Amino acid sequence: MTLTVEASSLSLNDVHRFLKLEKLSNASFVDFLSLEPLSEFEQQDLLKIRNDFDRYLSARKISEGLVKFLTIAPLMRLAGFYDVPIRLTMEDSIAMPAAVNNAVEDEDRRITGRMDILAINSPQSNVAPPFWVVVIETKNSAIEVGEGLPQLLTYAFKSLEQQSSVWGLVTNGLRYQFVYLRRDEQPSYQLMPLLSLNESPKAIELLQVFKAICKLANFQ
Repeated sequence: MTLTVEASSLSLNDVHRFLKLEKLSNASFVDFLSLEPLSEFEQQDLLKIRNDFDRYLSARKISEGLVKFLTIAPLMRLAGFYDVPIRLTMEDSIAMPAAVNNAVEDEDRRITGRMDILAINSPQSNVAPPFWVVVIETKNSAIEVGEGLPQLLTYAFKSLEQQSSVWGLVTNGLRYQFVYLRRDEQPSYQLMPLLSLNESPKAIELLQVFKAICKLANFQ
């Protein structure tokens, strides 16, 4: 009998055990990405995103849906994720095998769930599999980003069946935790430095990281 487990109910220890996923020591963005300076326009647009989010956060807790609308959507637009060849999908609109109903078999357990946002590089050929650029899990502003890490790792792990590495992000709108997963002989992941939208240097680095990850799609 197969036991179905929701990804949202998993702990980090569960993820490590079920997926045989190893946590490596934390890493730096510059180990994997080339971060470029922002233009004056990008910095001004970033400031507006920060101010808009702060205005809502000062009034009340921000829902998961509003976090996507206020921060993720404008940040990804500014970083270039709305451009060809990248295609964005959300939750049940994901059009790829096991993307809507994620499943990873481990003995008698089946882990299921839905990704919040997935950015993929759509191949020109129908034969080639899509390249997952980044997997994003969002939470409301009152939840610490670490609580969404087990879900994110589960969803991002699925991509390692067809590619050697993938970027993941879990955020509550204010804090941003990027994760880098690799297949190798032993699947593993590394946490990147925690970034914050309300701290100017960290906010700038946040957009730089988004832009650098976006550019990876052009090399696939």
